[in-house]
Amino acid sequence: MIAATGKKQSLGYQAGFNLVEMSVVLLVIGLILGAVSIGKDVQRNAEYAKIKQKFVDPWAGAYNTYYTRAGVVLGDSQTAPNFMVNGASYAERSGGNMTGEAVAPICDSASNPQGVGGDATPLPSLYDEMDRLGVRMPPGRAEGAESRYVYLDSNGNPQEIQVCFQWNAPGTASNSGNVMIIAGLTPDLARTLDQMIDGKPDAQEGMFRQANVANGTAGAPGVEWGANNTNAYGAETLSISPGTQSTDRRDEDQVAVVVAHYKMTQ
Repeated sequence: MIAATGKKQSLGYQAGFNLVEMSVVLLVIGLILGAVSIGKDVQRNAEYAKIKQKFVDPWAGAYNTYYTRAGVVLGDSQTAPNFMVNGASYAERSGGNMTGEAVAPICDSASNPQGVGGDATPLPSLYDEMDRLGVRMPPGRAEGAESRYVYLDSNGNPQEIQVCFQWNAPGTASNSGNVMIIAGLTPDLARTLDQMIDGKPDAQEGMFRQANVANGTAGAPGVEWGANNTNAYGAETLSISPGTQSTDRRDEDQVAVVVAHYKMTQ
């Protein structure tokens, strides 16, 4: 009887966990949760690098290929070149004034992406111009939507990037000259691309800038990209002052987006 009782007590003791074992279990759980959190950031950074390497850079390459084959930039006149995107629209202007009203950006359709200025019906079509010279476009989203790319924001919601090309008149806040307009960038994606392209995430300096952000005082610190990932998607977030916050978002909302101008070399 005594032996049986002792055996039962021994079995009860072996079934429990001591303090050291509990500490190890909690440590393992903490490591797993930390790895999951870090893994999400690593996955997002890899997606951002993929967007640059397989979408933004190939579109810059397609633009340069067009220039090499045509001798002029997109939409310009080959017989009377202005070396401006959609420069053929300037053919009838007198005096060669390059600082007048902006011409339409060249996009994939008659509707411009959100935040892109200029004429509401840009002509010619980006696809028509590229196909006319046999320039191969990046895969993009799908056949017929090569200038668009879909990705997931930090809330796991889909966002769409769209690329257009435009000539910015001298004095334009976000750089003058021929630019690639990239709409639909979440703030963290815009900053990441800026860091990759310019080596510094500054909204007002370098080849990659935020649209409609004016240059600051010479010699003064730069300007941060407007909006952040705590802002909800909506038109009001496109023009808020850099470093400030607009509409707060819920966890299930789409993240705010900004528009960037990427200066072309031609």
